[in-house]
Amino acid sequence: MGPEVSPTEYEAVIGLEVHAELATRSKMFCSCPVVDPTQSAPNSAVCPVCAGMPGVLPVVNRQAVEFALRVGLALECQINHSSLFARKNYFYPDLPKGYQISQYEFPIAEHGRLQIQTSAGEKTIRIRRAHLEEDTGKLTHCDDLSGPGYSLVDLNRAGVPLLEIVTEPDMHSLEEVRDYATTLRAILVSLGVNSGDMEKGVIRFEANVSVRLQGSSVLNTRAEIKNLNSFRFMERALAYEIDRQIRLTAAGGTVEQETLGWNEAEGHTYSQRSKEEAHDYRYFPEPDLPPLVVEQEWIDRVASALPELPRPMALRFQSSYGITPAAAAVLVVDRGVAAFFEQAIQAGPAVSPIIIANWITGELYSWLNQNGARFDQIKVTPAALADLLARLAQGQINQPTAKQVFSEMLAGGLPAGEIITARGLQQINDSGSISALVRQVLHANPQEVISFKAGKESLANWFFGQVMKAARGQANPNMLRAELDRQLQALKTAGLS
Repeated sequence: MGPEVSPTEYEAVIGLEVHAELATRSKMFCSCPVVDPTQSAPNSAVCPVCAGMPGVLPVVNRQAVEFALRVGLALECQINHSSLFARKNYFYPDLPKGYQISQYEFPIAEHGRLQIQTSAGEKTIRIRRAHLEEDTGKLTHCDDLSGPGYSLVDLNRAGVPLLEIVTEPDMHSLEEVRDYATTLRAILVSLGVNSGDMEKGVIRFEANVSVRLQGSSVLNTRAEIKNLNSFRFMERALAYEIDRQIRLTAAGGTVEQETLGWNEAEGHTYSQRSKEEAHDYRYFPEPDLPPLVVEQEWIDRVASALPELPRPMALRFQSSYGITPAAAAVLVVDRGVAAFFEQAIQAGPAVSPIIIANWITGELYSWLNQNGARFDQIKVTPAALADLLARLAQGQINQPTAKQVFSEMLAGGLPAGEIITARGLQQINDSGSISALVRQVLHANPQEVISFKAGKESLANWFFGQVMKAARGQANPNMLRAELDRQLQALKTAGLS
């Protein structure tokens, strides 16, 4: 343990490299299909090109280039009409050629920006570059208690198109990193270039982090944390590394420029190797690929077909429907959720958009989390949700019953009306029935009535719960509250026990 250090004396300086798999049907430089790593047999989607056999020639995937153009334009990048592929040389078992085809000096897009919304307001994160490359294979390390252990290689992922998006070191807090990463993921998904499925590793983060005294403009020695495949891992790794560097610096130590891994089980970073510089990779132009030329007509066509992006959509939702920035941010993360929201508004014009938004971001997401389900798996249509909320607004059911019905709708797909009728869940709006239920509960609890009359007025809430229980949760809460107050005050005035 180092000396006690106030973190406020220092600030972190963070840049992110985001590796996003592009959702093409085939690989970057060959016709092998891109397969689901969780469903396909190892090494079942490999050919001589992506296996690095001698004498084979790569061919650029046109769809991957178009996807890169979409992202570059969405991030307000300068699109370069001519870019070059290079060989990035390093030797590792999951890189069958012994080099990776990537873009280095001449990327397809550069000098962009991404606006994020933080608790301190808007902030611009500069995008240094976005370049195309191919992914590596995947290693599985196996421990053998009787021997030295071994590793298995699966080349299904080798050659899958990647877009690497590199920021300038513009982030200084975990909040900014999280907001940037989640905003970028939402953009990639909305553009249709990436599924956003973090569990399958289609987006991976590498964070460059250093620390300096508050107010300084110096860029100190940085460490790079590799292969972070979830927002949670990224935040935990950065929090640990920032604290480590602050303590080391405050104690007079020196931060080494190195590549780090993250041990999630033990909660710490660990050194993998000294940090490479560009010359360590011995970049040189890929001799088997000509310059990648992108005509202005192609750029214009891609630009004209871009969908509404999450940020403008969130602002439109706020101004058109009056929902909060927080609700809007949740709704636009997934394009399917945003469409569901607007379709529910169209299907239920009498229902407030604010109520619809609250039910989607609240009850719907809560059910998905509890049941481990994805949004695209739900059995409730926008019109079915609008119908349920209309019944709630009309007083056919109350709020607790509506939540119960919605849960059953999500589980089984039946419409609200059918569930309400079959289970007799209609709200009790008859004043005579509610009055009788209140009298029944008061007469059944004489001791509590005496305590109430003696001044323990908090018992009114207990009585309310008892009456609602007797009504199986179906009493109109406003009518029940008013009738209960009337009868309690009458008892108090009359002095009856």
